[in-house]
Amino acid sequence: MSLAEIQYVADEEGNTVAAIVPIELWREIETERETAYLLKSENMKRRLLAAKDRQEGISLDEACEKLGI
Repeated sequence: MSLAEIQYVADEEGNTVAAIVPIELWREIETERETAYLLKSENMKRRLLAAKDRQEGISLDEACEKLGI
């Protein structure tokens, strides 16, 4: 993805007032913002790092069963 894929919207005076970005780029930006927000909390940072390194878990089917969905 390149910056050339971003489209800019200008008003009648030529001032840039908005940008249109590909949805993939927008989702990447959202994810980075969410991660940065979560990492502000030391407690959440520890939890995220522990979850990242965790090797065991349960299957999606097992989780759904436990949640009753």
